[in-house]
This record gives sequence, C-alpha cells and structure tokens, in this order.
Amino acid sequence: MSEKTKHSGPPTPVHSKARMDPPRFQRNQAAMAELVTTVRNEEEMIRQGGGEKASETQHKKGRLTARERIALLIDPGTDLFELGSYAAWRMYEEWGGAPAAGVVTGLARMHGRMVMLIVNDATVKAGAFFPMTAKKVIRAQNIAIENHIPTIYLVDSAGVFLPLQEDVFPDTDDFGRVFRNNAVMSAMGIPQIAAIMGMCVAGGAYLPLMCDHILMTDGSGLFLAGPALVQAAIGAKYSAEELGGAKMHAQISGSVDYREPNDESCIARIRSLVEKMGNRQLGVFDRKTPAEPLYPAEEIYGIFDDDPARQYDMKEIIVRIVDGSRFDEYRSEYGETVLCGFARIGGFAVGIVANQKLHVQQVDHSGNKRMEFGGVVYTESAEKAARFIMDCNQNLVPLIFLHDVNGFMVGRDAEWSGIIRAGAKMVNAVSNSVVPKITVIVGGSFGAGHYAMCGKAYDPRFVFAWPTAKYAVMSGASAAGTLVEIKIKQLERGGKKLSEEQKKKLYDEVKATYDEQMDPRYGAARLWIDRIIDPAETREAIITALEAASLNPDVPKFSVGVLQT
Repeated sequence: MSEKTKHSGPPTPVHSKARMDPPRFQRNQAAMAELVTTVRNEEEMIRQGGGEKASETQHKKGRLTARERIALLIDPGTDLFELGSYAAWRMYEEWGGAPAAGVVTGLARMHGRMVMLIVNDATVKAGAFFPMTAKKVIRAQNIAIENHIPTIYLVDSAGVFLPLQEDVFPDTDDFGRVFRNNAVMSAMGIPQIAAIMGMCVAGGAYLPLMCDHILMTDGSGLFLAGPALVQAAIGAKYSAEELGGAKMHAQISGSVDYREPNDESCIARIRSLVEKMGNRQLGVFDRKTPAEPLYPAEEIYGIFDDDPARQYDMKEIIVRIVDGSRFDEYRSEYGETVLCGFARIGGFAVGIVANQKLHVQQVDHSGNKRMEFGGVVYTESAEKAARFIMDCNQNLVPLIFLHDVNGFMVGRDAEWSGIIRAGAKMVNAVSNSVVPKITVIVGGSFGAGHYAMCGKAYDPRFVFAWPTAKYAVMSGASAAGTLVEIKIKQLERGGKKLSEEQKKKLYDEVKATYDEQMDPRYGAARLWIDRIIDPAETREAIITALEAASLNPDVPKFSVGVLQT
C-alpha cells in the first residue's frame, strides 16, 4: 500500500500485479494452479465412492446412489457446498478405505432455503459407520445446531462397521452422540427430516424416529435387529419385509409418516415438505446489497507466496475478497503484523483479523526502531487484535480470521514487553467471542498463533483452508531440527555417535513425517478442516458460511471475565 492510500480512509489499493515482479507472480500463479488442480482431481476420485461396480449394485436394487439422490433433492441449477469431502482420506486402507467416510454432508438450497444434508453412501461398505463416519455426521449436526439449519438425513446404512466397533460406539464423539444431537436439535426447534432409502438397522434405527418427519421407500428395512440376528437371538424366523419393511411400518407399527414407492417419489415428497416449512426470525447481523471486489479473485494465485522467506501484502488478498475492495483498517499504524478492520462480504458487515506477511519497522516504547517480521504476532499486534475482537462482539459484527501465522514473538525483548500477557488477552477475547467466527487458513497456522487466530478448538462456525495451508505446532524444518537434536543427545548419552550422513537421514525422515502431517488434506481427513477451498472461491465460501450463520438469531451476552492488563 502506498502512503497516500494508507491514511485516506477506505483504501483504493494499488494493483498488485503491476507492483510485483512478473516472473514471481507467474511462478506463484503456476504453483497455486497446480495445487488447486490436484485437490480437484482428488475430490473427483473421492466422489466416486465405492466405485462403478458398487454403484451398479445399488442401481440393481432399484436405488439411486447418494450423489444421484442429492442432485434430485437440491434446487435445479445449484450445487452442494460439500463439507468434509476429505474425511478419512488415506485412512482405513487395511479395510479397503472409506472415501468421504462413507457419508456425504454439506449445505444446499431447497426452494431457496438453506439446509444441511447428511446422506449415507451405500456404495462404501454398505454405508457402514467407521469411526470418522460418526465424527463427520456429528460435525454436520453441530454446524446445524450452531447455525439453526434445517437438516435432512437420507439413510442407507448397514450400521456400525463391526471390526472397528470399539472406536465407533462408546465415546462422546461416537455413534450415540448422533441420536443425542437429534433430540437436542428437536428441542431447539431445528427441523429434521429423515428418509429411509435402504437399510436402517440396530442403534441407527433411532435416528429417523427422533426426527420431525419420517419417510420410507418400499424395499427398505427399519429394525433394531435384522432377520439373521433375530433368529440367532430368539430362534424366530421372519422375512426382512415382515420384520421391518415399509408396508409394515406404515400400516402396523405406525413408525413412518410417508411410505413411498421409490427414491424419486421419496425425494419429491421431501421437497414438498421443505417447501411448506415456516421461517423463524433471521439473524441480527447487518447486511446490505453486495458489491463485487474491484480486482479479479484469480489474481490471488499470483499475489500469495507460501515461501516463508518471501513477503506478500495480505491487504492485497483482502481487497480481492471484500465488497467494493473497501477495508476500514483499525489502528493501521500500530501492531502492523496483525491486520484488523471492518468490511462487507456479500453484503454482510464483518470484522477481519489477518496476519500481515510484510516486514515492518516499528518504534518501541523507548523510541528505538526495530524490524518486525511478517506472520509473527507481537505484543502490540496481539493487544490490538484483542481490542478489535471485543469491539466486533460489542457491535454484533461477525469475525473472519485469515491465517498465515508463524506464532508469537519469542526472546528477551518479547518477554519483557509482556508477550504472554498480550497473547492471553487475545486468546481470552477469541474464546469468549459470541458472534459467528469463520476461519480461513491460507498459509501457515502454527503453535499458539493458531489458537489466538481462532483455531478449531475455539469454536469457529466453519474452518476453511487453501491447498497451501500448513497446520502444526511448528514448521517441519523447526520441528525436525528440534526432534533430531533431542534424539542425537539421547543416543550420545548411550555411547553412540552418529555420522553427518546418519544425522541427515534422521532429519529427512522426521521432516518427511512432519510435513505429511502439516498437509491440509491430513487435517481435513480428521475433520480439523471443513473444506479445502480454491483461493479464488474464498469470497463465495465465506458468503455461504455467513448466510448459514445468519439463520441463528440468538447471540449470548458478551463477557470476557478477567483480562490481564
């Protein structure tokens, strides 16, 4: 940013591409495009579910696949905003894998209304619940609870994947929590519709019965125990239809509200029910008519640089996301390594907290000049961010966090300046924030910086990540150097001395493992990240998240408790 634009209110930024070295811009652009293409190709493979043969088996039963059902269910011309597509990525390989954890979840539009979809994929191990399946369903339910989103379940599951039952059954984020959430959502007045479109057995049978509307297709089964288990348990022999078919539940047990002949009819009925739902009060967050940014989002590819040795201006990312490229920067000349300011995204008023990656010269309280490194949180920037977060809560402004953070500053000067106290203020403000928080990890998200910038443990409504995201306690090089040094000292105490070649091999092995764990796909596989997004689609992802958050009008009273001053 030039000095002229820096102090003249909402800025009209300089065009980054003109300022940046063209070869560097092109190199960054090519690298990002390659990463985005890799993610898109992998997601396309994930969408194949259990594969062509499993899909053919589903069709032979007269049933559609999960994604075919979704395509019919949602409004024509719209797409599913899928969440958790990388869940269980490269996990359970000894069992043949579980693409997308065997369940498709995401936000969609039905008759213009936003809904959460939770759809079992019967092409993946007959829709059985792996440990990550339960966690993915619970994550989708938690998003629905936080944002008051009507939820639709398309049930087609064989139940718990028995070889891994110990990791699916007993804990607070395991299978039983799904039904607890059904009850809580019902008590909160969040509409839930369940359609049984295949098997629904054992404990899983409770899910549809705890929803507002229950539909069931002919040929499906709903029972606590299937025919084989009943025969083994009590010696009685029944057909699946007699024991728990759609006709029996519609005519005898009275357990289902609508019996439908096939998938298409069932989906049409769900759409008809959703079309008649009433509307509760919407959220209290300010929204005006949106305005497009002044600069193309695709330029983000060339502006962003994930090389920690190189700088880039985070403001140039922000002005390609916000309405009209207008950003009211808060305390623009103080604590400059964290950017704070007000803007609109999709018409919604938001507060933005972002890590600045430019190095800046700062004058300390003694009048001495020092260089502050981009991506590092200093005492002044932490205190500024804490105050800004509190202001947003005071004024009911949702918060957007853009991560590219190395962590908090260390060393004698930092400690003397009260860096721990300042960091505690920021963490306190984030922890007690009551307005919606949306986190986007664009680059590094390391250590306590991850916490202060509203990491997963601090209840962001959504966590998005670019393919360039890195997610760990510290960088791979730093971690490998530390761990190898410890290992060398342990070996030397035991009388063994490593050669330089052995030290390098050990370092490379440790770093490779650590780098793999920093990959955003590793985090997405474990549901630390809700969705890996194309950087050029950051604005659209944030707008979708804000539209979801606006469905919940309830904002608790804001209080931070004791603040270290």
